[in-house]
Amino acid sequence: MRNLRLDTFRITLLVAATIVVPASVRSQAAPRPTTPVEAVRADKSSPDEQHAPGSIEEEMKAKRAIKYAESEHKNNLEKAREVSELGAKLQSSFIVKKSIDRDDNKHLQRLHKLAKQLRNKAGGSDSEKPIENMPDTLEAAICRIAESSKSLSKLVQSTPRQVVSTAVIDEANVLLQLIDFARQFSR
Repeated sequence: MRNLRLDTFRITLLVAATIVVPASVRSQAAPRPTTPVEAVRADKSSPDEQHAPGSIEEEMKAKRAIKYAESEHKNNLEKAREVSELGAKLQSSFIVKKSIDRDDNKHLQRLHKLAKQLRNKAGGSDSEKPIENMPDTLEAAICRIAESSKSLSKLVQSTPRQVVSTAVIDEANVLLQLIDFARQFSR
């Protein structure tokens, strides 16, 4: 009888163990999706995780934006150097010829275009304020154009790319007004 009780106890214990242990293991495991749609969603990351700040996509966009800003700044530096060179060429040409010829007019047009681009990149617009001490002769205007173009070039080169410089905008506006004045003389 005792053996019978012992056998019954063992069987009951074995049945209980086969029922309780798998149930406890299932409750500890990750929940499984119940439908195929939920299974697909469970495999992929959530949309919030894909567009979270710091994601790879956002990081790549930021790097592209930085590269673009750096290339724009590099272009502005090249334009500033060209502005300075054109101003010096105009002055040396005028000293020799004492007038403005067709090539000098082309240089004035290019200088005007570059000064406008630099001003616009700096966030500026046309100035309604006339410049102080407007030159009264073509020679004085050409001299001021050379000085102003050199000054604008130095300002652009010394300004970091993240900074908006009102000095660059003001100098570009002065240069543009001087160029317009010189163009009137050449006509």
